[in-house]
Amino acid sequence: MSGNAYDPSEEGAKMQFKDAMSYGDYLHLDALLTQQHPLSPAHDELLFIIQHQTSELWMKLAIHEMNAARDALIAGNMSHMFKMLARVSRIFEQLNSAWDVLRTMTPADYTTFRESLGPSSGFQSHQYRLIEFILGNRNPNMMAPHAHVPEAHATLMAELARPSLYDAVIDHLYHSLDGPDAQPPTPTLDAPHAHDPAIQARWKVVYEDVATYWSLYELAEKLVDLEDYFRRWRFNHVTTVERIIGFKRGTGGTSGVQYLRRMLEVELFPELWHLRGEL
Repeated sequence: MSGNAYDPSEEGAKMQFKDAMSYGDYLHLDALLTQQHPLSPAHDELLFIIQHQTSELWMKLAIHEMNAARDALIAGNMSHMFKMLARVSRIFEQLNSAWDVLRTMTPADYTTFRESLGPSSGFQSHQYRLIEFILGNRNPNMMAPHAHVPEAHATLMAELARPSLYDAVIDHLYHSLDGPDAQPPTPTLDAPHAHDPAIQARWKVVYEDVATYWSLYELAEKLVDLEDYFRRWRFNHVTTVERIIGFKRGTGGTSGVQYLRRMLEVELFPELWHLRGEL
């Protein structure tokens, strides 16, 4: 083994970036890496900040992919939609892994900086709320925490004004099975999607004749996969919070673990889950 230090430039690697775009330039790392501002001297506050900031970045990508998937479905581009939905599932897998890092923080660690958070809480994440709205879990009461941020509030209002991703899927399901004159249920824009036996009956047709309706079957399973990962994300959130703060109230004023446990009961695509008991 040679004692000379490896020099990448000898193999053609660019080493000078005075007049060229570098890795840091492209990613704006000078701005990104200076956005962590702990409000206490506590060692673990940086972990808390970075975990939530990176989660928001992953959520931004999930929103980008879900909007594109909905547009692709409406345009009839199923292959692109399938790719995007698969990517969203993998994004939620990344979000799940983030809880593993946060769980290295003990209750004693968290109490050293919890007061610095004031009333701020993940409950107030407008991107999380937008993900729920896109997927069909729509509750206008959840708009209030975002009223002080006009841009975020307007984005959420715009989503509530259009059919959800699942509404678009249901429309595609009806027209695929019943023809161009099919009359899908009218989307409920300002309330969570409720289980509909007529929708479930159509999914049952698909699952009982997979060979004929393979594309619809694949779409259904992509949605189940997505919700599976989404549910795990919620579950890991509950267990992480219980592990760190027990049954104390959340910083944002919610009941904490009790509130999060109620969220575990939410079904995004109920027909696809209830159907399984009929097959």
